[in-house]
Amino acid sequence: MPYAYLLVSHGSRDPRQEIAMQQLAKLVNNKLESNLQKSIIGGVVSPPKCELVGTAYLELKPEPLHEQIKRFAKMLKASGYNRLKILPLFLLPGVHVMEDIPREVTLAQQALGEDMIILQPYLGSHAGVQQLLAKQIAESNDNCYKQGWIILTHGSRRPGSKKQVEAMAANLGVVVGYWSVAPSLESRVKELVSAGYHKINILPYFLFCGGITDAIARSLQELKLQFPAVRFQLAEPLGASAELADLIWDLINK
Repeated sequence: MPYAYLLVSHGSRDPRQEIAMQQLAKLVNNKLESNLQKSIIGGVVSPPKCELVGTAYLELKPEPLHEQIKRFAKMLKASGYNRLKILPLFLLPGVHVMEDIPREVTLAQQALGEDMIILQPYLGSHAGVQQLLAKQIAESNDNCYKQGWIILTHGSRRPGSKKQVEAMAANLGVVVGYWSVAPSLESRVKELVSAGYHKINILPYFLFCGGITDAIARSLQELKLQFPAVRFQLAEPLGASAELADLIWDLINK
């Protein structure tokens, strides 16, 4: 019997994020269907009777996460499936990843009364995320300018939460700025300007466009006024891409 999968993100009032989550779930489902088709042809499994890739949200939904998990798991059980992997679509090991989601999964597991749920590592722990960022950086390099890169992420006050992204930035030869904690985007820009950089690229380390990426764009307009001699470029967040679906598929099948 194959696993089903539940992709868990933070949740947002911005409809763009839910649309992107559904697109990403569809991409992962396509990979699952392709894999199942090979097994069906080989006589290993039967065709699925329900959708095996779902989405759930930690916050800003009528149901708490553990209730969303229970509802999805009961739907699976009614269709004859009893194995579920949950993947947190988070990029940093903050409080949500290390405390909130494990607690919600435990509540769901206790209510279901059986060992059907496996909580997978969070998305940002996959080494391939660094490769996606490296690709974005390489595609935007401009030899006409002395340029610097800032990976801008949300940040967390949880001890140790910055280690992974800062190690990744060091490997890529860039610096990290944080939206909610220090060092901020503005302080990183000032450092690069003082170091003589003429072009500064900001890479939002977020999954999808939303309220924060909109706020980053507004902040960038203010920075352009503050530093008129500097050329700024704002890249896109990771997005619901086939490459990201590949990473998710790899992570949930380890």
